Amino acid sequence: MRIRAAWVLLASAISGLLFAPVFGLRPLLLPIAVVLAACYAAVELCLRVKVLQPWRPLIMVVLGLLALSIAMFGSVDVTALTAGVTDSWQLTLQSTWPVRPDAELMLFVPLLVLLAAVIGIELLRWPAAALLPSIAVVVLSQAFVALSGMTAVLAALGFAVVAAGLYMPVRPGLVLIPTVVLGLAGAAVVVLIDTGEPYSLQRSESAQVPLPRTISPLTEVAARLSKPDTPVFSYTSRGPVDRWRLVVLNQFNGVTWEPDDNYRRLGSRIGPSTSAPVREYSAKIQAPDGQWLPSQPMPASVTGAAPLIDQATGALLVRDRKGALEYDLNWWEPQVDDNLPNAALSSAETPGGVGEVPPGIADLARRATAGERPSFRTALVLEQYFSRNYNVATGAELPTGSGWPQLREFLLESKRGTSEQFAASYVALARIAGIPARLAVGYRAPQTPIGAETVVHNRDILAWPEVAVAGIGWVPLDPVGGAAGAGPAPSRLAEITAKARAELPPPNQLPEQPLPPQERDDESGGNLDIWFIALVALVALVALLVLAVLSVPIVKAVRTLRRKRQTGTSGVVAAWWEARDLMRAYGTRVTPGMTARDLARITSDAPIVDSLTGLATQMDVAMWSGMGANDSAVAEAWASVRRIRKTLAGRPWGARFRAVFAIR
Repeated sequence: MRIRAAWVLLASAISGLLFAPVFGLRPLLLPIAVVLAACYAAVELCLRVKVLQPWRPLIMVVLGLLALSIAMFGSVDVTALTAGVTDSWQLTLQSTWPVRPDAELMLFVPLLVLLAAVIGIELLRWPAAALLPSIAVVVLSQAFVALSGMTAVLAALGFAVVAAGLYMPVRPGLVLIPTVVLGLAGAAVVVLIDTGEPYSLQRSESAQVPLPRTISPLTEVAARLSKPDTPVFSYTSRGPVDRWRLVVLNQFNGVTWEPDDNYRRLGSRIGPSTSAPVREYSAKIQAPDGQWLPSQPMPASVTGAAPLIDQATGALLVRDRKGALEYDLNWWEPQVDDNLPNAALSSAETPGGVGEVPPGIADLARRATAGERPSFRTALVLEQYFSRNYNVATGAELPTGSGWPQLREFLLESKRGTSEQFAASYVALARIAGIPARLAVGYRAPQTPIGAETVVHNRDILAWPEVAVAGIGWVPLDPVGGAAGAGPAPSRLAEITAKARAELPPPNQLPEQPLPPQERDDESGGNLDIWFIALVALVALVALLVLAVLSVPIVKAVRTLRRKRQTGTSGVVAAWWEARDLMRAYGTRVTPGMTARDLARITSDAPIVDSLTGLATQMDVAMWSGMGANDSAVAEAWASVRRIRKTLAGRPWGARFRAVFAIR
């Protein structure tokens, strides 16, 4: 019972640890370990105190919950445990992964492990059913994030080993072989089947955090510029910064600009979203008020705050915040090369909507882009058109609004506006021309040295467009002129963009653009690589299985040789052990206290009965007469073993095959 219970607990542990891609492996070890230790303690208690046997499930649940609550919260907290059932899984789905290792988020995993352990131990009378609760937890973990590659192979083999260990006391011998074969087959299926992007509950609509109602920073541009000396926030950066973003507005219906509702709780860390080389920088920021936190395009982590994040834009939002907030921001900065002017636009991003376009705007978009095909160079041409043909508004009365009525007046009549009109008009014309663009709002970085405390004021507010470039991500542009490279050490991306802007020839001298390269179909090559890796892994696993199977008769042969080397009384006893193991391998039930005569009484084959009776006589003389055993007695004992082996060799080949590979 103890051994089989331990196998069930191990299966429960494996199923819980498969949530490691969500939380990380280390945070899961302690809660799962204390739950399983409490379950085993309950099993041991009920084995020692028989009267508690009917109450074993309840005892396991109570001890498991107590141990889990103390380990994760430091005390018995019924409210927190209840929230683990109702809220923690949903909070996890609403977060970026890996999730912050907070107890209120990861509590549902050890609770699932506890449930699987309790039910599995109660089903131990049916070993196959005892693994079903753990398998159910495995299925749920794969619905969160599906394993692939070698991790999936190891998980399948782990469950195969657990199943073999659970069945071994009930079905010794050949049970190990089909179990391992099934594990290998499952591992091979996991490797060979390429289903593309696996399903995840995190992508469901219920996993998104509803965006709270907030005032768009875009509508505050003119108001903040009217009070330029008002401080907004301060920061100390340990890396180059040219601007800080608050929000990215991607949805435009012709009247208002709104952000995408794709916010999640920020997890412990986020990797870079670009294939370009990156460097990591950090800054300490003091934000007095406001729900939008100053951020960068690709945040890596935030400490000191638990904001919501739009992973596609890097925007950070703290709901219902009141008062000052100090936090540390780490972010990724792409290290692009000098080939940016010739880079292609990202085909993964499509231009968003622009609502109902007023008359004359489409013609303006064609003139502003010089009739060029959509490319990053075309985006720079459009930026140049704005900086040369439109003026930045100054004075007391600044234009406001970014819907089509205000943008039409700016584009066709007044040609005077703040960065609000410049950026909104740029994005609208870019989308009409087929350039994937979006609108960002934030602040330019003041000119202060890196490492010095910097105060950002209302005068630094800025709206700017961003275009999607293949392999790099979203590149900020500056149709106003004067925002890029504001600080003494602008980012690498800002430097390369400024260089491309400076080298751009006049519109009438633009060279012919080459056609975009045809995308090469590497799908067949990728599939061949997957099949090759899978084949190698399968061959290696089969080789290991063959070695494991062949090792069983080899180990038995070595054991027999060692026994035959025994002399005296030990040699006679070794012969009895060999006879006992032979009978057991052929299916005879041999109990630990059974003697040679006891075994002879339950055997029906006359030659075996005679051989066991003679062996029993040799045992009596060797062990109880006081004379011991000489070489002749040892030889006679092993002669009895040979007669038993010869008789057993006459049984059907199936019985002989099972006897050769029987483990026990």
